[in-house]
Amino acid sequence: MRKRLTLTLALAAMVALVFAGIATALKPTVVQVGNLKLTFNGGITPTKLPKNKLAPIGLNVSGKFQTVDGTHPPALKQFIVETDKNGGIDAKGYPTCKKGALEARTTTEAKKACPDSIVGSGTTAVEVLFPESKPIPIKSKLVAFNGGVKGGKTQILIHAYLSNPIAAAIVTDVKVQKVKNGKYGLKSLATVPVIAGGDGSVTSFNLTINKKYKVGGKSKSYLLAKCPTGKLFAQGEAVFANGDKAKGGVTRPCTPKG
Repeated sequence: MRKRLTLTLALAAMVALVFAGIATALKPTVVQVGNLKLTFNGGITPTKLPKNKLAPIGLNVSGKFQTVDGTHPPALKQFIVETDKNGGIDAKGYPTCKKGALEARTTTEAKKACPDSIVGSGTTAVEVLFPESKPIPIKSKLVAFNGGVKGGKTQILIHAYLSNPIAAAIVTDVKVQKVKNGKYGLKSLATVPVIAGGDGSVTSFNLTINKKYKVGGKSKSYLLAKCPTGKLFAQGEAVFANGDKAKGGVTRPCTPKG
């Protein structure tokens, strides 16, 4: 059975941690759904946050993807994430990039196309398996670009470029919006791009976002969080091409101050 390159699975996992602002540099989180095993880790800086107001944070998050029986991961169609109402993103006033400026470009070309809109960077590893051949490992840089705010939604474009034995730019479109759903206040939707005819799978990723900037002389941060209760929450739902769905939640500690 043909497999799709599930880069968005990795990226959506990042979204769950980035917009909640809740990753901790403790033991990795391991999730197993059927034959799929996912391992995530990361950390925010600083770990102490104000009780009553949003404060700047930086984030590093990483992940590893494998299956129990050693086969490629199943194809993912969508990943929907709801994250804590005490986390936030502030992209207003930050330079933007259009998706078309990143498509069909190498990493170097993409960075040159939108240098001022970059908000994060990292790496990813992919394994390509053509029919009747051995798996081929490929590594790529990840670059996250601010896509802007429109209609109450913030857009982030995450670019990767695969070269030998295939040449393909992957641009994942992530949309984030505010919601009112109990303890959750942000909803993020990532969709899977169809890549290279479906012969590859992501095996790992690592991404850092720690963007500070100024608008009109005022200092701002792309990512923000506060900690009124000592806990922050997130939940996510993965929808796979075969019709399966997987949903789960996480709770992370934080240290209130002030």
